[in-house]
Amino acid sequence: MGSLRMIFLLSLFAMASQAGLRSQPHEISLTSPSRPQGPIPQPRPLLLHPARTFDGQAMHEGWAVLVEGNRITAAGPLAALSVPAGAEAIELPGHTLMPGLIEGHSHLLLYPYNQANWNDQVLKESNELRAIRGAVHAEKNLLAGFTTVRELGTEGAGYADVALKQAIEQGIIPGPRLIVSGRAIVATGSYGPKGFKPDFDVPLGAEPADGDALIRVVRDQIGKGADFIKVYADYRWGPDGEARPTFLQEELELMVRTARSSGRGVVAHASTAEGMRRATLAGVETIEHGDGGTAEVFHLMKEKGVALCPTLAAGDAILRYRGWDGSPETEPERIKQKKQSFKLALESGVTILAGGDVGVFEHGENVRELELMVEYGMQPLEVLRAATAVNAEAFHLPELGRIREGFLADIIAVEGNPEDDISSLRKVRLVMKDGVLYRKL
Repeated sequence: MGSLRMIFLLSLFAMASQAGLRSQPHEISLTSPSRPQGPIPQPRPLLLHPARTFDGQAMHEGWAVLVEGNRITAAGPLAALSVPAGAEAIELPGHTLMPGLIEGHSHLLLYPYNQANWNDQVLKESNELRAIRGAVHAEKNLLAGFTTVRELGTEGAGYADVALKQAIEQGIIPGPRLIVSGRAIVATGSYGPKGFKPDFDVPLGAEPADGDALIRVVRDQIGKGADFIKVYADYRWGPDGEARPTFLQEELELMVRTARSSGRGVVAHASTAEGMRRATLAGVETIEHGDGGTAEVFHLMKEKGVALCPTLAAGDAILRYRGWDGSPETEPERIKQKKQSFKLALESGVTILAGGDVGVFEHGENVRELELMVEYGMQPLEVLRAATAVNAEAFHLPELGRIREGFLADIIAVEGNPEDDISSLRKVRLVMKDGVLYRKL
């Protein structure tokens, strides 16, 4: 067992060292070079017949979906489909068929902070251990129905996310499609871990850079396999430990210009109104968190075409770790503020993505974010759209997020109707990625 683990480990990090030779286009390529060795591709056409189908936009009663190879070749009322002879039928009574869910904000290299705090994970655990743990997390995401995951930084584990992506694509481990950002970029002095003597070099959770050096760092991260660039537009480094902007406006603009010249986008961690404003004006594609967003900032984001990934579940989890029992009577001020900012975002009409910052809470529990989006005021159908078609468009995945002829066959089936009860998404009974069944009734 030990030798097998070591072989797997060496495979992961050999691929990570070669990541600089690979370059991914901004419109993400979704064709895997080889199929997973475990699950077997369907040898004949497959007809999926649920009670209803959510196609990424609307719910349809009585639809069926035909899959041939790794593509959806037909979708619509069963009587209207031309089904090839020899097709295998899977009956799914009482189930909803829908596109594979897309996780918009993940950290595969992290696990819940009530098991080990962030500092300990970054400082005390080897990158090798974290990569192995990340492989387990990847499979949990897939089996929970999240067939695509946008990875928002390894938090001190180098380019382990690039290695995980390669391991999945090469069939070494099962997992979702990954869109990765590598190390992420922070302003010098702003990020952690902190609290050590000044002359002690502490391994950081992201790569620091400033000024003109940002051009080299952006290009270096791209060269090592980043599909997009993540920056921290603000962080908790104010005089009293409060969140304050980090990069100057011109620094953010420089990173955006550099990334765009390679066909890639930039996304920004930002929780303050000023950090969000600077990042939006600089041309980032998404704002992550947005806790301190104002009506003015959300309207600016809408005007500039910048989407919000609210990560409701992360803040909820952290406060529960600190003792909150989830009761409305004892609701912390931070939760009240988050509900208010989310309400302002909904009212502004800004595009809202689905992404929970999973890793702060348990991988495989990703649906918690979608439940909170409904609890905080978003309509269930809009949440379903956010987790499929809206995320796919925002992340440049033109062949995913919909049940439609010609699209890639990333499909799940859940028991019940998530438009009536969003928690039905926890009852995943079928998972298909790229035409391969990973979970079946």
